[in-house]
Amino acid sequence: MAPRGELFLYNTATRKKEEFTPLGDVVGMYACGPTVYNYAHIGNLRTYVFEDVLKRALLAFGYKVKHVENITDVGHLASDADEGEDKMRQGARREKKTVWEIADFYASAFKKDIAALNVTEPDVWCKATDHIGDMIKLVERLERNGFTYTANGNVYFDVSKFPRYGDFARLNLEEQQAGARVDVDESKKSPFDFVLWFTKSKFGEQEMLWDSPWGRGYPGWHLECSAMSIKYLGEQFDIHCGGIDHIPVHHTNEIAQSEAATGKKWVNWWLHGAFLEQGSGKMAKSSGGFLTMAALAKRDVPALAYRMFLYTAHYRSPLKFSWEGVEGAAQGLKNLKRSIASVTAGAGKPTEEQVVAAEGLLEPFYDAIRDDLNMPQALAAVWSLVRRNDPGPTVLREAFGRADEILGLDLLVPDSDEQVIVSEGAEGVPEVRVVSVKGASDKETVARIVEAARERKKARKAKDFASADRLRDELTAMGVEIRDLPDGTVECRLVHA
Repeated sequence: MAPRGELFLYNTATRKKEEFTPLGDVVGMYACGPTVYNYAHIGNLRTYVFEDVLKRALLAFGYKVKHVENITDVGHLASDADEGEDKMRQGARREKKTVWEIADFYASAFKKDIAALNVTEPDVWCKATDHIGDMIKLVERLERNGFTYTANGNVYFDVSKFPRYGDFARLNLEEQQAGARVDVDESKKSPFDFVLWFTKSKFGEQEMLWDSPWGRGYPGWHLECSAMSIKYLGEQFDIHCGGIDHIPVHHTNEIAQSEAATGKKWVNWWLHGAFLEQGSGKMAKSSGGFLTMAALAKRDVPALAYRMFLYTAHYRSPLKFSWEGVEGAAQGLKNLKRSIASVTAGAGKPTEEQVVAAEGLLEPFYDAIRDDLNMPQALAAVWSLVRRNDPGPTVLREAFGRADEILGLDLLVPDSDEQVIVSEGAEGVPEVRVVSVKGASDKETVARIVEAARERKKARKAKDFASADRLRDELTAMGVEIRDLPDGTVECRLVHA
């Protein structure tokens, strides 16, 4: 049973929230992937977590999704426009490797990073270098439609032939052209024209080159996303995602070349994630001080704690990074998981009625998701469930499990540093579960904990509160935290083994 209902998403194209309605039975979703010349920084990864939440929400709401993501291993210059050298060449020179070696290494590193963050992989990974033929065909199509010109060996898209060019990013081309930099490519008719195919570059020794009708060269960065999305999702599809920095250049250029080639509206919904800020501005590789997942690991911050931290702000709002914030999120996730373990102890397989009850408990959570993926509100709804004992452990476990299908925080998975040492009971005696958060203790200590917990329970039942308090003090002195769970279980958490 999947939660149904309206899903409202903020569409960059219209600058408003709109009810999502797909074109067909399968939602086509394209996400701009990494340029694999260096490690992804955690600001980059914020975008992929937001896209993962979107995909998970679509699936949870009953949609089928075809998710396509590119890997840029050629053509992305140091500027998002047509300036600077290819980033792959930068990486190769930095590490004294071939561009092919750089691409393979950092593509693999990126996939490890997103796996650690529970970001589900796309249905299709598409590398730019595997689709050069598709890009050449797209340029030929644009050429036939009269949208290109050749100058000094390079093929350019002529934005003057596409009157809607500035609409998506709300660009006033006349004002921006008046203030354009003087060092713009002199081969361009307009500063906004962009390269589709390079055969000439001010940087020599380009390793990645292919034969084409315009000479031996390589594609412009913007071309790959259009060619590959059309190949795998068709000439019209539902959703295109990326970071907000892609709006004024990369996505604007993608729209122009795609719609000029097909004569059709290309994408219905555009979703963009805001920056992770560090210091006074966005986190960026160009600044040299960016943080990677390895930096979090060195501070003993689990990957999913960073995912939890990202939920403290809406995906369209800037989020300021701080070690205090991310370490607080780590403790918050630990507390949430422990609380969930407490209220769901003894849960069994849910009946149909219990599944329905779990869905009902999640209405505030789903309301937050329906409202343009409002994760701070969604997380607050999950915290509120921790304080609910009345539905019973089975219903609560089902509810937390369904919420986690979208959250991706492994809420029902015990922390790696926790170990259930013993969970036992006998007729007439309440069950006792002993959990160690530092590793197993000796059998004699565990036996003493179990016995003291049972005696304390008996004392409480007999209203002998003085004895119960004394036994609690004894357990505390042994480094044990006691929790009396709703199902009658006494949980003894051995925190100083």
